[in-house]
Amino acid sequence: MPIYEYKCRVCGHQFETLVRAASTPNCPSCQSEDLERLLSVPVVTSAGMKKAALGAARKQAAQKRRGEETQRQEEERRHPHDH
Repeated sequence: MPIYEYKCRVCGHQFETLVRAASTPNCPSCQSEDLERLLSVPVVTSAGMKKAALGAARKQAAQKRRGEETQRQEEERRHPHDH
């Protein structure tokens, strides 16, 4: 049973619904059957895409840590601690 995205031609409400064979969905807002089925983009993921996203997130986190460390070192140079 596929999930389709629709837009109601009567009230303009957009929604997704599970469509069973030989059934016609109704708008949950106004109950109209005058619907336009919208083109939905499928979500595709792969191990390669996940690995690339994880790598990018790790790189961004490392850059942030380096920036924070550099900022901390600069603060220490400006305001040396007396030990």
